[in-house]
Amino acid sequence: MSKLTQSDINNKVWKACDTFRGTVDAGQYKDYILTMLFIKYISDVNKEKKEEYEKKYNGDKMRIERALKHERFSLPEKSSFDYLYEKRNESNLGDIINIGLEALEEANRSKLEKVFRNIDYNSEANLGETTDRNRRLQHLLNDFRELDLRPSNLVGNDVIGDAYEYLISNFAAGAGKKAGEFYTASKVSQLLAKLVEPKAGDRICDPTCGSGSLLLKVAKEVGSTNVSLNGQEVNGSTYALARMNMFLHEMDNANIEWGDTLNSPKLVENDALMKFDIVVANPPFSLDKWGAEDASSDRYSRFHRGVPPKSKGDYAFITHMIETLNEHGKAGVILPHGVLFRGSSEGKIRKQLIDENLLKAVVGLPANLFYGTGIPASILIFDKNKGDNTEVLFVDASNEFENGKNQNRLRDEDVDKIYNTFSEWKTVDKYSHIAKLEEIQENDYNLNIPRYVDTFVEEEPVDIVETQKEIVELKAKLNEVESQMEVYLKEMGY
Repeated sequence: MSKLTQSDINNKVWKACDTFRGTVDAGQYKDYILTMLFIKYISDVNKEKKEEYEKKYNGDKMRIERALKHERFSLPEKSSFDYLYEKRNESNLGDIINIGLEALEEANRSKLEKVFRNIDYNSEANLGETTDRNRRLQHLLNDFRELDLRPSNLVGNDVIGDAYEYLISNFAAGAGKKAGEFYTASKVSQLLAKLVEPKAGDRICDPTCGSGSLLLKVAKEVGSTNVSLNGQEVNGSTYALARMNMFLHEMDNANIEWGDTLNSPKLVENDALMKFDIVVANPPFSLDKWGAEDASSDRYSRFHRGVPPKSKGDYAFITHMIETLNEHGKAGVILPHGVLFRGSSEGKIRKQLIDENLLKAVVGLPANLFYGTGIPASILIFDKNKGDNTEVLFVDASNEFENGKNQNRLRDEDVDKIYNTFSEWKTVDKYSHIAKLEEIQENDYNLNIPRYVDTFVEEEPVDIVETQKEIVELKAKLNEVESQMEVYLKEMGY
């Protein structure tokens, strides 16, 4: 039997979404699909391991059970996919699945605590009344029954994790404004991962990690599992997605916390904020009511440069990220262009960050790249190890992208051009500019990209004589057409 490819799995799991499509919002049914993929995968892995141990220990149940306890996940019988499938015709199927998830969490408390807390397969509000709910869950189980996700049946180790990412990206495309809460467009994540230049051994953090895709892109950029991934996510169901995403990408040691980063940071040690080599984020743009009223008494003194306005939390996230960098750390953040030029308290914070020589680069991105908003955004790169170099690189990449029906996309060549310009630290006509500190100061610390990168293209001079000649010729042709029209009208009796 041929092994399952990435395309095979993607197609099958996407087909399973037909069970909910049109009746349940994509922002909700993603939780049910992705959780079932997780259950099916660990069930099939457990099944294959059990078969191996049965052969190895000649059916000795005690030795088999003892060996299985040392695997990545302990799988109670009532939590296995096969058990749930056997119970598919029960009238309380939603309850049976919930009980299985609770048992799985309890059996793997150190890894899965709170992961399934916000996922309810018995929800009438999301899945309908009992008859409709059972029918949908039966279809879901039938669809996943067709997938054999045993490792020996897969082409490569990454296909399950990549299928998970494939689903998340497709759910984001259909979830409208909510999509930006859990997913950053793949190429933008890849670009940001390149710009922060992570390396093996780094401690990496995303304080608004969503489903964890950006963290995983940074790890992939390193090309090694020798990294420490850390994240925090405020939405409970999205936090669960992030945890499962880490496991499916075999990043079992990732530390993902649940909570509000600005008001209750959970990534702490020794009663202080954890420090990181790399911090990346795509926080909610211009978040209202982010907690400004309590910022001045922040126990971690994150807002010593000033308190951002209560209706725009952009600089609150920037400040948090800066304060969690170690002495040589780098940060990359995606935010709206307003952070580059807005005044008042934001202007004061921006000035101090520049005076502290923390800002390294500003990249202007095309419009309509992000789920949930069509506005153009920018990437700001901060570096605590700039040394004596006080320059800032400005890149205007707003005009180089691939048009999409609903959303624009960065191409590989666009990502490479931005990164190469950054890594080679060069000025490119009408594309990038290296600004000295004095130039930024002369602009009153306004970072609006057009102040530094001139993209104006002069129109070719008009040849007046030639243009006048064309006008005369066009008038003559028009008179000829009008005369011919009169002849036709007379022939027709008008």
